[in-house]
Amino acid sequence: MTDSEDTIRAVGGSGDRASTGIPGLDDILVGGLTRQRLYLVEGLPGSGKTTLGLQFLLEGQRRGERCMFVTLSETEDELRASAASHGWSLDAISVVELSTFRGEEEEQTLLHPAEFELGRTTGRILERIKQEKPDRIVIDNLSEVRMLAQTPLRYRWQFFALRRLFTSLGCVVLLLDDKTARPDDLQIQTLVHGVISLERGSLNTYGAERLVLNVVKMRGIAFHRGAHDYAILTGGLVVYPRVTIFQNILKTESITVSTGVAELDSLLGGGLVTGASTLIMGPTGTGKTSTATRCVLTALERGESAAAFIFDEQRSALRARSAELGMDLSPYLESGRLRLHEFDASELSPGKFSHDIRSAVDVDGARMILIDSLNGYYHAMPNEQYLMLQLHDLLGFLSRSGVVTLLVLGQHGLTGAVHSQIDLSYLCDTLLLTRYFEAAGQVRRCLSIVKTRTAKHESTIREFTLGPPDCLTIGPVLHDFENVLAGAPVFRGAAHTLMDTPPGSDTDTPV
Repeated sequence: MTDSEDTIRAVGGSGDRASTGIPGLDDILVGGLTRQRLYLVEGLPGSGKTTLGLQFLLEGQRRGERCMFVTLSETEDELRASAASHGWSLDAISVVELSTFRGEEEEQTLLHPAEFELGRTTGRILERIKQEKPDRIVIDNLSEVRMLAQTPLRYRWQFFALRRLFTSLGCVVLLLDDKTARPDDLQIQTLVHGVISLERGSLNTYGAERLVLNVVKMRGIAFHRGAHDYAILTGGLVVYPRVTIFQNILKTESITVSTGVAELDSLLGGGLVTGASTLIMGPTGTGKTSTATRCVLTALERGESAAAFIFDEQRSALRARSAELGMDLSPYLESGRLRLHEFDASELSPGKFSHDIRSAVDVDGARMILIDSLNGYYHAMPNEQYLMLQLHDLLGFLSRSGVVTLLVLGQHGLTGAVHSQIDLSYLCDTLLLTRYFEAAGQVRRCLSIVKTRTAKHESTIREFTLGPPDCLTIGPVLHDFENVLAGAPVFRGAAHTLMDTPPGSDTDTPV
């Protein structure tokens, strides 16, 4: 960010702003664009510049302002067809296509000397603007003016002429540029009041490319620097601000809530804590998701709302498996208090993921968030270099919002030494480990709380089973075992010290 959070709040909220029509971009700009200013929107072809410009004008139209779109690079019919693809009508917006001004004697425009054509082009723009006096203007695009100018000096002087008129009329102007100038040609960037760059991130070997918006410059106003993901959808651009821009959230007082299993509450030193994150880690099939689901169901039974973000299985499979274990999620899904979010891993970006979680908290009122699993989150974005840093920011937002966060992480290996591709234990407030162990000819499960920053936890290892009616049943301490967490358990007791597995559980052969 350009300044401290206090400065952002003090400066960003003042003055008359023009909303861009894109909520996420308005958040980054701390309210919108300052009026009576010129702004440059630059990006490669296909990056969404024209779409952003149309959204800006349609927002002005909605507010009762006069709006004008000056097109130098495409016909009016093409522009209207592009708007129609998003479900928009431009009937209330003045569309100026400069080619419509040419008479029969001017049809061979390319034969005219460039200096005359440039003068006519800028003159026509100025004439229409003086006639209609719009409040918002979009000019698409500057590369046409640059080619007609031929020299940087003439291009600069023509731009000065346009800027003087725009300033005198008190309108706010977006100038679109497709970055066809030399990389070191930054003269327009120095003359405008703000620069918004639409960039393409690295193209994955599989899946969609990442689109990134970066506010490079804004004179006189506070704004949030850095890369923010965006997407071009039917209906316009959607911008996903980084969650770090919402750091001014005042952290709520932490309280302890039950997991729904008394023995698990005892292991945790009382239960889960609001504003804290719990990492449930273990090999595949050890009951990580089921344990987390039991906590989510308890929150729903308390009357709270919750959201689960799932990568590794389909929504229908999670519902069916939970029901078999005695956890029927259907009533809460139908009422909307529980929302299950599935992701197409090949289309996901970190910004989109963070945006969905923030919406679940701020819009849907979720007080418990489940991410299952971090392995899927990591593999969905393999080329992201700072994925853990972005997850760190996301957990900070959830903590300040007073949300109980549950994270599931699968480890490689079933027995013996197990390891994780992701080391997230240092970020989380509580770490719950699940493991397999062998006894009396059966494969069994156990769990232990390795750390918690929120309470004095129990440091024992306990066996547990999965099955109705309570889903999760935790047994006594495994006093007669050694090296359970190391993956090579040694049994020094008798079989009667182990749990009897209840009928209907996944290991229901009695000992």
